[in-house]
Amino acid sequence: MKYIIVGGVAGGATTAARLRRVDEEAEIIMLEKGPHISYANCGLPYYIGGVIKDRDKLLVQTPESFNARFNIDIRTYSMLTSINTEAKSIEVKKMQTGEVYTETYDKLILSPGASAVKPPIPGIHSDNIFTLRNVEDTDKIKAFVDDEEPKTAVVVGAGFIGLEMAENLHHVGVDVTVVEASSQVMNMMDSEIAAPLHQHFKEKSVALFLEDAVKEFKQVGNIVEVHLASERIIKADFIILSIGVKPDASIAEETGLKIGETGGIWVDEYLQTSHKDIYALGDAIEFPHPITKKPSLAFLAGPANKQGRILADNMVYGHNRSYKGSIGTAIAKVFDMTAGITGMTHRGLKAAGIKHESTIVNAGSHAGYYPGSMQMILKISFDPDNGKLLGGQIVGYKGVDKRLDLLATIIKNGGTIYDLQEIEHAYAPPFSSAKDPVNQAGYNAENIMKGLFKPLSPFQFKKRSAKDSFVLDVRTATEYEIDTIDGAVNIDVDEIRDNLNKIPKDKKIMIYCGVGLRGYVAARILRQHGYEDVYNLSGGLKVYKQTMAEQSNPIFFEPVLTEVETEAPIKIDTKLLQVDACGLQCPGPILKLKDTIDTMENGDQMEVVATDPGFYSDVESWCKVTGNELVKRENKSGEITAVIKKQKKAVAPNGAAPSALDHKTMVVFSDDLDRALASFVIANGAASMGKKVTMFFTFWGLNVIKNPDKPKVKKDMMGSMFSKMMPGHAGRLNLSNMNMAGMGRRMMKLRMKDKNVDALETMIDKARESGINMIACQMSMDIMGVDKDELIDGVNIGGVANYLEEAEQSNLNLFI
Repeated sequence: MKYIIVGGVAGGATTAARLRRVDEEAEIIMLEKGPHISYANCGLPYYIGGVIKDRDKLLVQTPESFNARFNIDIRTYSMLTSINTEAKSIEVKKMQTGEVYTETYDKLILSPGASAVKPPIPGIHSDNIFTLRNVEDTDKIKAFVDDEEPKTAVVVGAGFIGLEMAENLHHVGVDVTVVEASSQVMNMMDSEIAAPLHQHFKEKSVALFLEDAVKEFKQVGNIVEVHLASERIIKADFIILSIGVKPDASIAEETGLKIGETGGIWVDEYLQTSHKDIYALGDAIEFPHPITKKPSLAFLAGPANKQGRILADNMVYGHNRSYKGSIGTAIAKVFDMTAGITGMTHRGLKAAGIKHESTIVNAGSHAGYYPGSMQMILKISFDPDNGKLLGGQIVGYKGVDKRLDLLATIIKNGGTIYDLQEIEHAYAPPFSSAKDPVNQAGYNAENIMKGLFKPLSPFQFKKRSAKDSFVLDVRTATEYEIDTIDGAVNIDVDEIRDNLNKIPKDKKIMIYCGVGLRGYVAARILRQHGYEDVYNLSGGLKVYKQTMAEQSNPIFFEPVLTEVETEAPIKIDTKLLQVDACGLQCPGPILKLKDTIDTMENGDQMEVVATDPGFYSDVESWCKVTGNELVKRENKSGEITAVIKKQKKAVAPNGAAPSALDHKTMVVFSDDLDRALASFVIANGAASMGKKVTMFFTFWGLNVIKNPDKPKVKKDMMGSMFSKMMPGHAGRLNLSNMNMAGMGRRMMKLRMKDKNVDALETMIDKARESGINMIACQMSMDIMGVDKDELIDGVNIGGVANYLEEAEQSNLNLFI
């Protein structure tokens, strides 16, 4: 029997090795258009980043070693150009000489892999723009990084390879910017699971531009300019394209083989194509997804290796082994964090029309009382009728991989959330907890199925109606003081039974706590006291805040070395008090911080180390509220270290903190032109004197900061009515008096022009340039149907708490 295998690496090389092991007499020819037949594709970014030092370690097998062990006729630099199915022959072109020859076969195996997507973006073929698919690409990038010593890079695309490249370039000291057209990195994951990764970008000072596609590349000398759809321009020394890949099915299509709906080569369960003597495997094939049963692609090495073994056995022993398909289990290291996915996400299940529920668990990588425990966020999706597990996603610092493998095993075997509960894992404090995160996810799912509580995703919570819902914060008063959700009523979970009279029964009760556990306990108390419409925020405030925070990190790096003024070193007391809050979940670290600082003298410093990811932002908020100084803060491999100096709030003569003398706040309630003018005259005047200014726009005041070129936004009926009745932007505002159907407005604008007074639009631009903090009230936006996309750039979305935090530090507060 004569076999010809087109393509090496995971699929082709595995098929060849298995064929030889089961058929010593077969004639096996392997064609590879490049010089390498078997290499560690997934390790390429880590060689560029210097994590893998020895290039040869990437080469799993060389043509010589593979031939010596398996007696296979390996022909590198040989490209398949055509297939004659009737003659059972192929044409092969020798890449180095251009010679074309014909070779016959009994069985032909296609393993061409996938090719990088390079859309027709102007300038995409400019110098210093690279893609990464093979060893040759790696060598080019590695040589450029080592020889040219670039300072800046832009990675276009935030999938697995894009993020791994960003991490490794950052590792060698390059200032990295990631540009992604969608609203999140790792678009295959649900948004609330990707959100912690976005916040991690900020901790690592890596720039991230989301929802902004590349419009054009321009070569300017040695620099590449990346022009974005938003009109922003990023300058970099070089570019890595990681926009995506597509199946390399061109020869199969030209031959007349059946091509699937996704563009991959169609194969049956035995990996046979539409022609009986031609088989295919790897990245190039389409196969039904085990859960959705719909055609899908899997650009993963694991499935390709498994397919190779199954395919070899089927060709030698007959069609007695069927391939079951891939559930897409994948994992990636993203700086210090790890993100993994298996099966289907909520978004994918919704698109496929599959009924499901989801739940989120916050848990430690091992027992919290044992040093080094790190937090992870785990989300599962399941069938609410029978409990069948449909998907899992995890993001965290340690232990993500083994939990993901457990979830994948359950899903692959058609298991349920009850199987999750019964998983018997290896437990000792350094490795896990007696109740592992996957067990807990199973318990949560069962509680939902039994109706013990109703989960509420961060996005469902965000869309709540203020009129119909009652938001209940069941954390401690201290936690509530540091950070909360606008409109929430704080009743500690341990005090709920004594305060039932404060909780209405005619509204939806939306409960939240730090991570979800206390919220569940509160929900059970209320349900058993006659409250029917009770919901618990899945993942708690931690997941909600990360999901609703600004996801991008728009930093602009300079591609050329410039002199930077050296900052004075931070003075840290060498005898500072050490506090270990590792392993404690929210609110543990903050409570321990508060208890400790109460025992310290004014001016003393403490160093707190915690592993709760939320502590990174919590400690900053806590210091702002309490008046203590945050001297230093950093996140290394998930271990957050904060140095805090105890400071009593000094009081100025008027009773305000001294800093308040430089801070002015105002509420802009009106959309009258003259009142809006007064607001910005005062604001810009204060800013010009070096004062910090915060403007809070609420209700009609939102019309002042609308974008005249705002996009069309889909609205409900009431939102559309408000939109039609209200001014569209600052240029359409009316006077409070003598407006005279718009004539007064025109007269005012002419008078201002005559007197050389800036137009309101110009004043607004100056306010943005001056760094005035403009906050749009989220509650007012919801009521009046104003979408954030309708507002001018630079406006922050917030609530009363944001404004009050600023007002508390101000010595002047105006209502206009």
